[in-house]
Amino acid sequence: MRHGKKFNHLGRKTAHRRAMLANMACSLIEHKRINTTTAKAKALKQFVEPLITKSKEDTTHNRRIVMSRLKQKQAVAELFREVAAKVGDRPGGYTRIIKLGNRLGDNADMAMIELVDYNEIYTAGKPEKKTRRSRRGGGKTSTTVVPPVETKATNEEE
Repeated sequence: MRHGKKFNHLGRKTAHRRAMLANMACSLIEHKRINTTTAKAKALKQFVEPLITKSKEDTTHNRRIVMSRLKQKQAVAELFREVAAKVGDRPGGYTRIIKLGNRLGDNADMAMIELVDYNEIYTAGKPEKKTRRSRRGGGKTSTTVVPPVETKATNEEE
C-alpha cells in the first residue's frame, strides 16, 4: 500500500533526489525553461513553486530558506531580483509543463518546463481581459450633438 507517499521518489535516494531537484531548479531560474522527463518536470514543479512564492517577499528569513534548498548564491539572487519582480502579481501557477513526445534513445516521455511569465509567445497573441463584470447601467449613451464650428475666411482686402 502507498499510504502517505505524496511525491515521486524518481528511483533515487533522498540526498541524490534533493541535489538533482536543486540543480534543476537553479537551471530553470537561470535559463527560464529546461527540457527533462515528464516525471522530473512534475517533481520540479512541486519543488520550485513554493520557492518562487517565498521570493515574492524579500526578507532575510525567506532568503535563508530558499538558499537552504537551492545551494547556489547566483540562482537565489536572480530569483529574488528578476523572477520575483516579474511574478509579483501572480497568485500561483508560476511554471508550465509542455509535453514534447518520447526521447529517441530510451523512449522516455519528455517535457519542457518553463516559467510562465517569461514566454512571450503565449502572452502576445491573447487580448487583454476586460475587467467589467456586469452590464447594468452601461447601455445608455448620451446623444448630445455638438454643432460644427464655422470658420470664416477673413478677407483683409475689403
